[in-house]
Amino acid sequence: MNPSNSSPDSRRTFLKKSSLAMAATVAAPYIASERSSFGQSSDTLKVGLIGCGGRGTGAASQALHADKRVVLTAMGDVFESQLNRAHDALSKEFDKEKDKIKVEKSNRFIGLDAYQKVIDSGVDVVVLATPPGFRPLHLKAAVAADKHVFCEKPCATDAPGIRSVLASVEEAKKKNLALVAGFCWRYNLAERALFEKIHEGAIGDVRVVYGTYYTSPVKPMPPASARPPGMSDVEWQLRNWYNFVWLCGDSLVEQAVHAVDWMCWAFKDVPPVKAVAVGGRQIPAHGGNIYDHFEVNYEYPQGARGFIGCRQQAHCANDNTATIYGTKGTAREMGFASMPSIKGETNWRYQGERPNMYQVEHDEMFASIRKGTPINNGVRLAYSSMVAIMGRMAAYTGEEITWDQALNSEERLVPEKLEWDMSLPVPPIAMPGQNKIA
Repeated sequence: MNPSNSSPDSRRTFLKKSSLAMAATVAAPYIASERSSFGQSSDTLKVGLIGCGGRGTGAASQALHADKRVVLTAMGDVFESQLNRAHDALSKEFDKEKDKIKVEKSNRFIGLDAYQKVIDSGVDVVVLATPPGFRPLHLKAAVAADKHVFCEKPCATDAPGIRSVLASVEEAKKKNLALVAGFCWRYNLAERALFEKIHEGAIGDVRVVYGTYYTSPVKPMPPASARPPGMSDVEWQLRNWYNFVWLCGDSLVEQAVHAVDWMCWAFKDVPPVKAVAVGGRQIPAHGGNIYDHFEVNYEYPQGARGFIGCRQQAHCANDNTATIYGTKGTAREMGFASMPSIKGETNWRYQGERPNMYQVEHDEMFASIRKGTPINNGVRLAYSSMVAIMGRMAAYTGEEITWDQALNSEERLVPEKLEWDMSLPVPPIAMPGQNKIA
């Protein structure tokens, strides 16, 4: 499989869809009674949550707020305690709207196969919020069962997973199913306005993007002594999923992928030609195998460059911004710090509304389902995830990695058959110059 270096959506199509979506966002949630894209009654849309951690609980809440006739009817997770916490939190939040939470005990599924049970429970929409390593499998199953999908970022941790996602994206298009990506900044009105101006030429041709994701550790790995006697390798790794590459993709892929996505957006989602990178681990990993810092140099067509720096270390300077340098000016994406702005032939700073971008994702998704024109931005979900994976590959190997090499890699990080009690040794932390691309 070797997709060409072309934008998955034309700028005109993207901006047209964005404008329509923004109009739906600022208005009250869209609640007109229509029929779904595949003909069933859509008076009530049943949602199933797969992955009941903090992000999954938040996404389920946003789905329920997006439309007056959305109901949560099924939940699945590998850990019962996590599912129960999510159910309790959502029940408390919607205490005055008890008809929003209708998850009978028979529809609360536990285990590695919980995802399939949620999908088979009669839901119309699934929210995929498990660790990223599972998302290709879960997405494939959801699309095969004709379900609309909200899929958190990143959508995979290795190239075979990305190729599986791209196949599912095409299948979802054929079936007219929604597939909304969890790259939340694409749903922030301020960022949409900024990138629209960039793509219209407000700073000329984009030549360099410098993005950062400097933050503290997300979920530090506990010492081996904290592992309860008899706990299997699989359970231990799932309970500490952020510290294992097969599950999270590493810090560049799981967290700094937001900065990568800004870069991809600036370059109109055309993939980079190649990348070189450095990275490593300075703080002891206690048995995990992810890096705690990266610096990636991406080369784009016509010699344009993208630089992504990320670090997850405590008591250090934090920064999550992007600076986009063009031939006629400079744009700044400030994340949560400030409104985006442009300095150039005409200076500009965003002055409009900035609603909760996590909510906007779901508002627009459910509005599109109601209208019978479901959003599918799965290609850019896959491409931004793959660009991050490409950077990790370059850092792990110390080699210059091309887009084609990265996308066509046969390195499989995720076990093809996962069983609760199986032995699952942890590969050592990657050593540049020794690790090779498969």
